[in-house]
Amino acid sequence: MPHVIIVTMKTNAFEVAAKYVYPSLRRRLVEILYREHRLKQMDIARLLHITQSAVSRYLKMDRGALIDVKSFEDIDEELRKLAMEIITNPPGEYELHSRLVLISLEMLGKGYVCSFHSHIDPEIDPGRCQVCLDLFGE
Repeated sequence: MPHVIIVTMKTNAFEVAAKYVYPSLRRRLVEILYREHRLKQMDIARLLHITQSAVSRYLKMDRGALIDVKSFEDIDEELRKLAMEIITNPPGEYELHSRLVLISLEMLGKGYVCSFHSHIDPEIDPGRCQVCLDLFGE
């Protein structure tokens, strides 16, 4: 009788989104507000409903630095627009969270995270896995 090996995904798409994508989006948003709009860390913290310490960690690349969001021009442009909205009409905490979750899902649906996912979970074969594209794609 042949020996059967079952390979399972150790890290699912939602874990990748929560642990890596969302923090990377937030880090990029902090960076845009700080470097391009010249806001102070305390102002950014207030607008994003996070602590000043968290803002500092994002800027020092201690948090959310594993995915370079700038390399996805369409996503980066969405974050730039969101930054302008935050400055002109600050959203509530839940609205902001909702927007970042939607952008996270958009990144998954466009396949932007597949390669990264396969690096953190080598059992993932991006050539065969269509989970995110099927669930969140256009």
